[in-house]
Amino acid sequence: MSVLIKGGRIVTAADDYVGDIYVEDETITLIGADLDQPADKTIDATGKYVLPGAVDPHTHLDMPFGGTVTIDDVESGQTAAAFGGTTTHVDFIIQPQGATFAQALEEWRAKANGVQVIDMGYHMAVTDLNEGGTLEELATLPDEGITSYKLFMAYKGALMVDDETLFRTMEVAAETGALVMVHAENGDVIDVLVKQALEAGHTEPLYHALTRPPEAEGEATNRAIQLARLAGAPLYVVHVTCREAVEPIARARDKGWDVWGETCTQYFFNSLDDIAKPDFEGAKYVYSPPVRDKSNWDVLWNAVRTDILSAISTDHCAFLWDGQKTLGKDDFSKIPNGGPGLENRLQMIHEFGVRAGRISLNRMVELLATSPAKLFGLYPRKGTIAVGSDADIVIFDPEKRLTITAATQHSKSDYNLFEGTEVTGSPETVLLRGHVLVENGELVAQPGIGQFVERARFGEELRRGPAPAAA
Repeated sequence: MSVLIKGGRIVTAADDYVGDIYVEDETITLIGADLDQPADKTIDATGKYVLPGAVDPHTHLDMPFGGTVTIDDVESGQTAAAFGGTTTHVDFIIQPQGATFAQALEEWRAKANGVQVIDMGYHMAVTDLNEGGTLEELATLPDEGITSYKLFMAYKGALMVDDETLFRTMEVAAETGALVMVHAENGDVIDVLVKQALEAGHTEPLYHALTRPPEAEGEATNRAIQLARLAGAPLYVVHVTCREAVEPIARARDKGWDVWGETCTQYFFNSLDDIAKPDFEGAKYVYSPPVRDKSNWDVLWNAVRTDILSAISTDHCAFLWDGQKTLGKDDFSKIPNGGPGLENRLQMIHEFGVRAGRISLNRMVELLATSPAKLFGLYPRKGTIAVGSDADIVIFDPEKRLTITAATQHSKSDYNLFEGTEVTGSPETVLLRGHVLVENGELVAQPGIGQFVERARFGEELRRGPAPAAA
């Protein structure tokens, strides 16, 4: 199918100009002014932004956690992503205890088979190198296009790994061209603080935040940086929330070390005031690392503006408030950790980043598309608008006004972290490899159109080749 997009304001991480885009065989084949190529479909983008499809490097779909499973499966989560202008995401395979990495990969691929709405890749979360996967097996994953390893420094007794496992995985990453990702919180300290809080009778959601203090995030971030430096591995610190974690990343980047970091949409807008809401409503804001004091909002905006932090993800990990979050009604430590967000990232960052003057349009594209694509081996096939790139394109109406609400979202979650927020600017039409996904407020493509993307090794580029097999 051929598509001609006419007269839009094309915005990439580096450029901003009015022009036309011609798409053929799922690829951008021509960019110019006043193109007159015959096309099966013509889209008038006059007065609209034409953006590369956003890339979300941090999601959890159909993931077991805390005695339950996230409410969004691959189809519903990716549908929400599509409506939000995200056309590619990288989801986390969580290695079950005792399982090999091949078994874990097979399990996660089965969740996606035939129902993908957008393109996706996988990270491998390493949880068990004793009874399950081996370092030798881990080293083969980049050959299968899985070029990032995730390690949890928190969730003691569940997902947390010790420093030996962390360091050995970093050594493998250094040898195989993989990127190491860490959830940086000191799980041992948090475990002590949680037990002390419960013994003192503190059971409400607020204590989820109070028992995971910013110092625990800062310490773990610094520890991970130093160990990665020792192992010679590139490091990506996920969901950074506070000054205590931003500062060691800033120091490392100032020294030219291979360290990057991301934050998530919710950390600019949710705070201790939210998790302290009465009648258990604070449980909606239980995710890890937790919400912080509002003073950290400006710290994070400055960090993404100055490239101390290089990406904004969602950490979409959606649960029902009524029926899943309520598992922790009498014990905050049993509240499933996570929140929704895949659909609203572009809207929120455009409104409060670009329209508020905190970042430029180019920087927004860089944070939401180009930088994640580069860091995770998807660029230039994904993350930009260029001849030869996949035709993942968002026609964005900068004047469209709407109120964000759970009543109209596409996630199966029964709440929204940004409920009632008014924004100006929203995706109007979304294309995946030249196929129209979203148009006139409707999903017009069938699930199954999305594909698994084998990602390049860290620091290498991904060029378009033969169409990959579906996941």
